[in-house]
Amino acid sequence: MGRVVSSYGILVIMLDLIIIGGGPGGVAAGVYASRKRLKTELITKEWGGQSVVSPDIQNWVGTISISGNDFADMLKKHLEAYKDDTLTVTANTLVSKVEKSEHGFTVTLQNGETRETKAVLVTSGSTRRKLVVKGADTFDQKGLTYCASCDGPLFSGQDVAVVGGGNAGFETAAQLLAYTKSVTLLHRGAAFDKADPVTIEKVLSHANMTAILNAEPTEVIGDKFVTGVRYKDTVTGEEKELAATGVFVEIGLVPNTGFVTGLLELDEYKRIIIDPWTQQTSVPGIWAAGDCTNIKYHQNNISSGDAVRALEDIYIHLRAK
Repeated sequence: MGRVVSSYGILVIMLDLIIIGGGPGGVAAGVYASRKRLKTELITKEWGGQSVVSPDIQNWVGTISISGNDFADMLKKHLEAYKDDTLTVTANTLVSKVEKSEHGFTVTLQNGETRETKAVLVTSGSTRRKLVVKGADTFDQKGLTYCASCDGPLFSGQDVAVVGGGNAGFETAAQLLAYTKSVTLLHRGAAFDKADPVTIEKVLSHANMTAILNAEPTEVIGDKFVTGVRYKDTVTGEEKELAATGVFVEIGLVPNTGFVTGLLELDEYKRIIIDPWTQQTSVPGIWAAGDCTNIKYHQNNISSGDAVRALEDIYIHLRAK
């Protein structure tokens, strides 16, 4: 582990790499970093990423079925198996800021502690924008879900609803049409102006697909599990009810990138702009991977693959140049 003397004459330990985030991307990068003997610290608030709330993940390659909690635990155990003098894990901690420093970067934790590092990999993910209506919290993961890829197959042969009229909403509907009995998409707007016309036409052409405009959800209803969703017709003001055993919410993602605002180039959605060839950001020495970046698709397998690509480039940057 490198040591440098700061401008104040203080001896500072210099890490090779700090990884921010404990989802599949961060853990994959951590395993690779350890195997490559990079002096690394992984900092995370929690393990598993967004999938931790899923009752049954069926698309993690190599694992037929696993709960979100078990998935998070599996990632944690895999990384901790590599903990030694090379890899350090700091859990239950958020990063509040990343700044350029004299010899690399200073990473400040929420508790005020700081770290010095030559390189940074941001795998902080994003947070699903929650549906804020009566019953949404009550039935979260009891029929109401935010991940069709994770949970969709659980609703085979059932009538389901999708909330959201952008590309993500229509792409979710397209996935669900493969195995559900019917899909009804609710969009609060008067037109589908946030989705591609070709996508809209293709999805709406399906015999079991229905889309309702000017539909503002007001309540998710059910007993032990979801039985339907109530919505208001924003034109007439009429309250209506749709029977559904599943409600899939696609109203946007909020990337966890506040700690690099002003340092890295972000897009209009606050996602980190990366070079897809290397995962490098606008600042040399900082890479990013997964849902916090401006990639098109968001999946656990994609996040882990992108993080490994970043790690390979980081290793070349630190050891071969």
